[in-house]
This record gives sequence, C-alpha cells and structure tokens, in this order.
Amino acid sequence: MFGGPRGASIIDSLDTLYIMGLKEEYNDAKEWVQTSLDLNSNGEASLFEVNIRYVGGLLSAYYLTGEELFRNKAVELGEKLLPAFNTPTGIPRGVINLGSSGTSWSWGWASAGSSILAEFGTLHLEFVHLTELSNNPVYKEKVMNIRKLLNKIEKPHGLYPNFLSPVSGNWVQHHVSIGGLGDSFYEYLIKSYLMSDKTDEDAKTTYYTAMEAIEANLVQKSPGGLTYMAEWRGGILDHKMGHLACFSGGMIGIGADDGAPEKRQHYLDLAAEITHTCHESYDRSTTKLGPEAFRFDSGAEATATRLSDRYYILRPEVIESYMYMWRLTHDPKYRDWGWEAVEALEQHCRVESGFSGIRDVYTLTVSHDNMQQSFFLSETLKYLYLLFSDDDLLSFEDWVFNTEAHPLPIIRKSCLQDEATEEKTVSE
Repeated sequence: MFGGPRGASIIDSLDTLYIMGLKEEYNDAKEWVQTSLDLNSNGEASLFEVNIRYVGGLLSAYYLTGEELFRNKAVELGEKLLPAFNTPTGIPRGVINLGSSGTSWSWGWASAGSSILAEFGTLHLEFVHLTELSNNPVYKEKVMNIRKLLNKIEKPHGLYPNFLSPVSGNWVQHHVSIGGLGDSFYEYLIKSYLMSDKTDEDAKTTYYTAMEAIEANLVQKSPGGLTYMAEWRGGILDHKMGHLACFSGGMIGIGADDGAPEKRQHYLDLAAEITHTCHESYDRSTTKLGPEAFRFDSGAEATATRLSDRYYILRPEVIESYMYMWRLTHDPKYRDWGWEAVEALEQHCRVESGFSGIRDVYTLTVSHDNMQQSFFLSETLKYLYLLFSDDDLLSFEDWVFNTEAHPLPIIRKSCLQDEATEEKTVSE
C-alpha cells in the first residue's frame, strides 16, 4: 500500500496482541520480526507511514516488553529515514528508498514538489524516543529544526497550510485541513507537550495558538446545531469534514487541561460537540458506519453527498475520540456508541478471513473492498479494547499514543534533568 518493508500488519499489531494478552500470536509475530523483517527493501516507501507504523510499532513493542530486538530494529530503521532530511531547509521529502541509495523525493501528486504538513509534522514523538534509545541527538535535532522553521514563517490567519516547499521553506498552497494532509501535525503538538512531562513549552504554545486560529476560521455550527471543522481554501470555506478529522474530538479533549484554566470547560465542550457530530455521521448511515467524508451544505448534514465519499475502510478516528472522551468524562454514551460500532463492524465488515472495508455505508447490500488495513489492528481494535478497559491500562498518566495508536512512555522530568546535568558536566 505504501512501499517499505513487508509485514505492516504484523508490526502494527505487536502491541495490540501483547496488550490483549494474545501471547501465542504475539510470540509468532516476534519470531517473524526476528527471522523475516527485511529493512533493506528497495523501492519507494512513505517516510510518514514507515515512521508511524513501523518505527512506532517497534518502539512501543520495546517499551511494553523490554525485548532488545524491537529497540534495535527501531533504531536501525530510524537511521534509514535520515537521508529524507537532506534538503535545503531540513524539511524532509515524503518518499524514500530504504535501500543502500537512501535517495528521497516528493510525491508526484504534491503541488510543486512540496512536502505535506501531516507527514513532516508527524515525526516528533518517535524521533525523540529514537534519540532517547540510541543516545544519538540527530533524531531530535531533525524534528526540532522542522518546528523552528514553522515557528519562523508567516501563517495565513494563524493557520498552517498543507503544502510546504522543502527547498524554499515557503507555503505552496493555501489549503488548510484538520482532516487528511493536516491532521496529525496538530495532534503531535499537544502530544509532544504531554510526552515531555509537560516541559516542552514551545509545543504547548504552538498548539494553543493553532487552536485559536482553528476556532476562529474553521469551526462551524450547522443549521441543525452540529459543530464541525470545515476546510479552508485560501479564505473560502469548504463545508466538508473527513472521517480523518474526527480524531480531533479526542485531541481537543486531552488538551483541555493545559490551556488557560478558564477555557478548560470550553475545550471539553468543543471536544464533546465534535465527537457527537462524528457519531451522527455513523448514526445517519444505513450500516451505522461512517463515510470517508461528510458534508454540511445544500441541506445535507453529517452525510456523504458524493458517491466517491461513501466508503468505509475500517478507520479508527471516530472510535478514537470515543475512547478519549470516555476516559475524560466517563459518560456512558461513549461506551454505548463504541458498542454500536462493534456491532456494525461484526455485521457488515466481518468476512471469513478477517474484516474488510465496505464501498457504501448507505446500503445494506454490502460490497466489500477485500482489504484489511493494518491500522484496523493497530488502532480501531485497540481503541475499542481500551474503551471497555479500566483507565489504568495504558494510563494517560504514563503513556501517549502516536497517531497509529502505538503507546510511547512519557519521558519524566527527572530523566530530562539527569540528561541536562550530564550535558553540563560534559561541556565543562
């Protein structure tokens, strides 16, 4: 699907198998990593996908199990991603050859050879942990350089467009989305702050400033009272919300505690409203599964009005927000909504050898797409499992989930202070 090594479903499911106590399957997967995972594949691989699925999956498997195999593979793979950053600005290109050539290039479909905000903005969590595990500062330096450049350049209305030139460091188009192309950039700002044990003040400031711009420009209320995130195209709003944007309920929820105290309830309310809207996109379909994108124009509300948007590929984002909102509020409706999704998945997506996406959520005559995405094992099922588990299983006090739902431990202040003392001693 996105190049790179084989075995995406195996790597993506390692931590899910371990967390669920499926020891036999986990041991089979571990053995495959040991004997069959080939990190030297020639051909194009997505820097973003390899990072969130493979590096993220191997890192969390290491942190959960302590198995050095996973740590070593994660660091080995991390090294192979570094040539993508060899650009005039240090903004990485989106595609890399993991073989010996290490060449990188931009996606052919990306405007004017640009890099994608959600791709180069979704490296921070994993790369900081690669530096922690390898004692090599290069990984953290690479992602801090990205942040420095983004802090420096002008943002239209405080917003971050989706396309940036890795050569000039300028925006290429003024399309802004909290869904595809933009989504996990924002998620990694608040999660970088949380993962740093709330010491990364720069990430915190950038996140809340971005949230203010998003609220001022993108958050809308439909005539029917539904709150949604529109897309912004150079000042013109497109009243559409992608399934991918439905992660934002959970994101805004986990960020509610750390902004201005007087805005805490405001953010929790906004998170609940967006999660409610995303549930409506499920509830208004015949199958009770949500479409890839839904609109709020021409009288439509939270429904796909285009045939090309009616499919569901086992995506996790709506369920992700249910899980976060359950843990933050313990309102039983989130578990009820999660169970509705379980029943719909069983009824419409279960096939003999697993689960398949469906081509149209608005018909009961189900047409399967014959594909089980690896994120179904990594995210959708894990978030459902956590939704019905006790809060101390992968507690938010100790863990932050990467955008592929791979849990990474919070790096405690004491560790950061020890590092700073060590650096000071070395410099003296």
